[in-house]
Amino acid sequence: MKLDAMDHPLAKNQTPRIVLQITLTLIVLATIPLCYPLLGYPLFLLKNSCNNSSDLSPSTQDSRDGLIRELQREKKCDIFSGEWVPNPEAPYYTNTTCWAIHEHQNCLKYGRPDTDFMKWRWKPDGCDLPIFNPAQFLEIVRGKSLAFVGDSVARNQMQSLICLLSRVEYPVDVSYTPDERFKRWKYTTYNFTLAIYWTPHLVKAKEADSNGPTHTGLFNLYLDEFDEEWTTQIEDFDYIVISAGHWFFRPMVFYENNQVVGCRYCLKDNVTDLPMSYGYRKAFRTAFKAINNLENFKGITFLRTFAPSHFENGLWNEGGNCVRTKPFRSNETALEGIDFELYMTQLEEFKIAEKQGNKRGLKFRLLDTTQATLLRPDGHPSRYGHLQNENVTLYNDCVHWCLPGPIDTWSDFLLEMLKMEVIRSYNDEKIHSKDKKMMIR
Repeated sequence: MKLDAMDHPLAKNQTPRIVLQITLTLIVLATIPLCYPLLGYPLFLLKNSCNNSSDLSPSTQDSRDGLIRELQREKKCDIFSGEWVPNPEAPYYTNTTCWAIHEHQNCLKYGRPDTDFMKWRWKPDGCDLPIFNPAQFLEIVRGKSLAFVGDSVARNQMQSLICLLSRVEYPVDVSYTPDERFKRWKYTTYNFTLAIYWTPHLVKAKEADSNGPTHTGLFNLYLDEFDEEWTTQIEDFDYIVISAGHWFFRPMVFYENNQVVGCRYCLKDNVTDLPMSYGYRKAFRTAFKAINNLENFKGITFLRTFAPSHFENGLWNEGGNCVRTKPFRSNETALEGIDFELYMTQLEEFKIAEKQGNKRGLKFRLLDTTQATLLRPDGHPSRYGHLQNENVTLYNDCVHWCLPGPIDTWSDFLLEMLKMEVIRSYNDEKIHSKDKKMMIR
């Protein structure tokens, strides 16, 4: 299905459409945070009041340049490095106001006794990260489309975004299949499409044994073959957020060129046991190759980095749990072991893909949630993801995230990055306009 951007009325003007679209977005960046009282958490990009709203409308080149400079002054630090600080105003939605929360992330519904895990915000070192503004987000993505590609943590992220946006609008289900693993939503007022594509290994995979060595299944991974259930569906999207991780902890047999090249925890005779990072690296390499090979794709690819789990006092299938009730400080823990290995593997493959994509004008961005997530052992459902007397086989969940909860901050990151894309587009257009003037002269 073609996801066409909605034409803006201003496009009828003689001025090039891209300039006006960027200008409109910049106006929104300045005015909505100041003049949308229902949101309850204003984002002051400019130090003005709504009473002077006429001053906020950048109608000339100079005023637009001034707004860009104002935005750029606030972006001179690494937003992904910092600490969690108290935020008594949170949360910005509840488990009763948002229908998008799945049962196993509905921690309050199932009796979690503490609530402080919802009342923190991320504070980068040296600057501030604004709290997510749903109206601003929807204006920036007006007429566009965004796909989450990955596993159940990717779906967890999408559900968080839907809940955050619910203060402005709920989407309409426009899924092309009844399969819950492939949902598509439409924000009709904004002509914005949001989708999730289930692909826990990113590449073609088949479950070879539903029981497997650890009773969690044994999967055949075809490391050099695209998973066409998502690679054939994303070409028209403006933004892709790709992620994967926790399914690689399960037993796997690795195939390349349709031949077994090794495995991880498969316990098969005459099959070499390879490091987990082997399959992880090849899977990301193939996934990025699939994106770079899309003939008509013109969007931006965000790699959302690995979100560590927080099992303590045992592995996930050996009684491990996550019972902490407050965040770590950055000096109280460190990314290490296999978590560090997977994270570095992602970064290395991202840089390769970015270099290859740049040759044909594709953009890759790093949505680095790893440090912020590492510091939140208190944000998981643990045993509060289902009724305590429910007859289900469910381990303590220290992988997914309570909603509301820490991963709402992932949308803070995403919105900030989208605002930076507005700045880049504006600067690129300025350069292009100058080049045209030089040619005319």
